[in-house]
Amino acid sequence: MKPIIAITAGDLNGVSYEIILKTIFQQHILSICTPVLYGNVAIMKQHAALLDEEFSQPQGAIISDAGQAREGRVNVITCYPDDTPLNIGQSTPEAGKASLACLKRACADLQQGKVDALVTAPINKANIQSDEFRFSGHTEYLTHLFGQKNESLMMMVSEVMKVALVCNHVPIREVPEQITEERIMRKLVTLNKALQNDFTIRKPRIAVLALNPHAGDGGLIGVEESDVIKPAIEHANKEGIQAFGPYSADGFFGSGHFAHFDAILAMYHDQGLIPFKTMDMNGVNFTAGLNIIRTSPDHGVAYDLAGKNKASALSFRNALTMAIDLLRERKMNKEINANPLPIPEPQEQENAREFRTFSEPKSTGYKPV
Repeated sequence: MKPIIAITAGDLNGVSYEIILKTIFQQHILSICTPVLYGNVAIMKQHAALLDEEFSQPQGAIISDAGQAREGRVNVITCYPDDTPLNIGQSTPEAGKASLACLKRACADLQQGKVDALVTAPINKANIQSDEFRFSGHTEYLTHLFGQKNESLMMMVSEVMKVALVCNHVPIREVPEQITEERIMRKLVTLNKALQNDFTIRKPRIAVLALNPHAGDGGLIGVEESDVIKPAIEHANKEGIQAFGPYSADGFFGSGHFAHFDAILAMYHDQGLIPFKTMDMNGVNFTAGLNIIRTSPDHGVAYDLAGKNKASALSFRNALTMAIDLLRERKMNKEINANPLPIPEPQEQENAREFRTFSEPKSTGYKPV
């Protein structure tokens, strides 16, 4: 059975519907998954009319529940009214309300096991804010719903590099106070586990970036490297995690040193994402560390491109295929690491003890000469 992938429509005034249309209405996508789009058919048709190219559209199906999803079709669940105003290229309260409705419905189905993974199209982090959504992004919202005791990790993935963040969407002025030894250690543990279980890297090598220019220059520019980051790295090493650094970010990326590592842990958002997107703008945003799989494209709503048929769908397409790959990787690693010998039932254990007692030879008192 093909995996059922939940896709949220994101901000209806941005490029979300365009990149979704350019991805799911391709026959080969239906051969690897069963997509369920949480959005609105009427809005989708309006966006389709703005695109010059002709889609070889497979049959669609409007369903009321993810349990009704049919293979070989693009399944759509209506999450907001048909008369929701479409204002291409603009941020509106109605768009924020609609994107939240899609996200809530998809997450509810994910919690109930009706879908296997979640792929989110871009939202506007400002207009989605409400009494029900007081988060700085998808990552924080999903961590609230699915994190429980698990540490989540914002991770950007491409063929060039994998970058994870200690601080996600945090104002620069608040970054230093959030850089603690404990927090870095938690992120390293989560990243190491994700590389092993989600990317099948047995002994990953992780580079840790410094916070200050020139890695603090021996304390001249800052002491976070010596007082916080280096002790966290040493702690991780003692726990069997291969972490190295701290490295000065400019030289680390400029020299190509990043190519020697399986992943990079950056201290804050722009430190990691600027070099990542400079080298590859078609990467995937993966929320690691949770018991569910969620991916998204590595870009935003792009109002400036909306409705012009200029948005590239490659990042979104990569997000969809990566979600499918991650499902397979997690299943494979679970099977590899499973105990091949089942624990016997209590009665079986008692019988085994009786058998061992019965079979033990009694001493004859014989002693060799």
